[in-house]
Amino acid sequence: MSLAETTTILITGATGAIGSALAKHYAKAGTHLILQGRSSVALAEVAEDCKGRGAQVSTQRMDLCDIPLLQQWLAELGIDRLPDLVIANAGMNINNGVNNEGENWEAIEALLDLNIKSTFALVNALLPAMRQRGSGQIALVSSLAAFYGLPVTPSYCASKAAIKSYGEALRGWLAQEGIKVNVIMPGYVKSAMCDGMPGPKPFLWTPEKAARYIAKGLEKNQARITFPFPLNFGTWWLAVLPAAFSQRILRLLGYHD
Repeated sequence: MSLAETTTILITGATGAIGSALAKHYAKAGTHLILQGRSSVALAEVAEDCKGRGAQVSTQRMDLCDIPLLQQWLAELGIDRLPDLVIANAGMNINNGVNNEGENWEAIEALLDLNIKSTFALVNALLPAMRQRGSGQIALVSSLAAFYGLPVTPSYCASKAAIKSYGEALRGWLAQEGIKVNVIMPGYVKSAMCDGMPGPKPFLWTPEKAARYIAKGLEKNQARITFPFPLNFGTWWLAVLPAAFSQRILRLLGYHD
């Protein structure tokens, strides 16, 4: 198969639960996966698995918060192998702590740098080449927490709300230029990050189930890929109802402020 016939997919945070599941889902002959992660060992393990499924694999171990390095890498990709699909999946979470002492400022800065700043930089660096080509797809991983802020994870919710708004704005702007933009809004997916989050975790999905659902939504070019039902429906209603009702519901569910 020629290079021109190969579908190139860039996945950031490819060593995480959802990222690695997506990489393995897309891994097949005719696909070139570009996988980014911070752990060289974990990245190598995912890469070997994907190669075993028939995919071509390139890896990039780097800290996405190093914006100049990120921009340099993406500039090279834009020339050598511009992705057809970009899945901006890298992210982190923090919370108010076991004793509800509140979030640490250094942790807040790190979260904002990774969840928001690096994601914006990723899109900003690749978009000019995609617009010149007149095609491409950008998938931004937000969260159902973007619909309404949970008292236990204020900074995380704010960062995912920013990604949601950014993706929706990009979709409206770029639709006429042949570039698809999708916002992925997962609920609870089994992972180390999920395990570390306080509060109940209803309707928990496996990473593999989430990857299949995400891929199907991307293929259909859904504006928002939200799951699982009925959690997605319920969190949407939290944003619609008066705040006093929403806050009361969250307290009843165990999300204590």
